[in-house]
Amino acid sequence: MLNKILVALDVESRAEALGLADALRGSVGGFKIGSRLFTAEGPSIVRALAERGDRVFLDLKFHDIPHTVARAGIEAARLGVRFFDLHASGSFEMMERTHAEVGRVCRREGIRRPKILAVTVLTSLRKSDLRRVGVADEVEDQVVRLARLARKAGMDGVVASPLEIARIRRECGRGFLIVTPGVRPARGDGGRDDDDQKRIMTPEEAMRAGADYLVLGRPIRDARDPRAAVQEVVAEMARGFLMARARPGMRV
Repeated sequence: MLNKILVALDVESRAEALGLADALRGSVGGFKIGSRLFTAEGPSIVRALAERGDRVFLDLKFHDIPHTVARAGIEAARLGVRFFDLHASGSFEMMERTHAEVGRVCRREGIRRPKILAVTVLTSLRKSDLRRVGVADEVEDQVVRLARLARKAGMDGVVASPLEIARIRRECGRGFLIVTPGVRPARGDGGRDDDDQKRIMTPEEAMRAGADYLVLGRPIRDARDPRAAVQEVVAEMARGFLMARARPGMRV
């Protein structure tokens, strides 16, 4: 279960990020670097963690013309990240080209190819938000449509809320990675005013549905004892994992 936890280093500085990573190294599966920390510290923070042997998920959600995203993906691979993501809504061509060009450069330069994930629908969005941008379908239908497109384009998996995991798993298969933000431990504080994630589940529920990796930020980062918080999350995840295995037709 430890390897399935990716801690979001959504902090302001290199010192804070490395301090949290040092405190949790060996207790979690890796660390997510998003736009906040990357904008503040740049590629050097990615290299610093990669050089320490950490698995890094570079969560910059690339979304641009295919050539630009493919080149950005190549640079992410050269930084040594284990995962990076792009928006599935950027088009089939964007995803397919990124997969092809990153793979080609990694083979040529002897680099481990990162897992490429496609972001489906942000966990902060609901049906009303989709309608405002011209998507009339239910959130789950849009998520699954984009997941299928991503799989066809060669993506290794998707980033999706825990509410859509079960259907993605059924329609995209067991080898397709599902990385899940929007996870809140059962014994949490009930959420905060600045927590804009709307489609959420507990770690137990997410694992029972079939998630491969859970991304957690505040519940671990803001805990008095981050390692103890991780252990509580692991216990919840283990219950969900075992329940999934015990139920016919459920994945894990």
